Amino acid sequence: MGAYEALFMEQGATFKTLAEMFAKDPTALPSDFVPHHEADQTASMVLEKLHKSGVYQFGVRVHKAGDYPAKLRDAKHPVELLYYQGTWELSEMRGIAVVGSRKPSQEGVRRAARIAKELVARNFAVVSGLATGIDRAAHTAALRAGGTTIAVIGTPLGEHYPKENADLQDLIAKQHLLISQVPVLRYAAQPFQQKRYYFPERNATMSALTEGTVIVEAGETSGTLTQARAALFQGRKLFILDSCFQNPAITWPARFEKEGAIRVREPEDIVKALVD
Repeated sequence: MGAYEALFMEQGATFKTLAEMFAKDPTALPSDFVPHHEADQTASMVLEKLHKSGVYQFGVRVHKAGDYPAKLRDAKHPVELLYYQGTWELSEMRGIAVVGSRKPSQEGVRRAARIAKELVARNFAVVSGLATGIDRAAHTAALRAGGTTIAVIGTPLGEHYPKENADLQDLIAKQHLLISQVPVLRYAAQPFQQKRYYFPERNATMSALTEGTVIVEAGETSGTLTQARAALFQGRKLFILDSCFQNPAITWPARFEKEGAIRVREPEDIVKALVD
């Protein structure tokens, strides 16, 4: 953990540059690139920061060590370390991401809830990013249906964004599974404007952790489309609700359909595509 955080504190470090560095030496661990004393010192700083944020119980998953999920290596720039709170074994369930706009229509919220309930009924974990709008609707519906939900967030553990989802985030961390790839110290040192770049990165990780992504509702420039591109690159299923195709204000649904996305008219279309 300390070595990973230390690498991210180096000038110019990004998920891309670190992924490329580790790709050159498939056997390397973060600790191979950082002196032991520096790693220990950095780890102590991380623990102090997490404790100040109220995080005392958490785990890590490091590539090539322990229960790191092999499916993450399908990402274009796979992460070397994940932080988590909750029950890690839930990551081994069959999971589907349900994502979309932060400012959806009321019908979009209802559609997200319906999809989540249908997935729970078929023993899928509902995965999303704990944003406002569609993400919150999907997580909440899964919980109300008595199912499992996994949140992949774009902030470090202990940080709540948006603030109105703090209670939901804490509930998922205690009773389900909360995952973050965001380096604690780097995040704390960055200006607010730069912190938004972690969200597209987490979208790629969320896609890799699941069998497919369902886009409920999204605008032409929505960050959700980052996950759509990641899903297709990773060989995951990409599902787009038919209502998106009926929206004359956007062109992306037809474009992604040509690239292999699946149009969803009924929730059963998702399950059928996963079985075929």
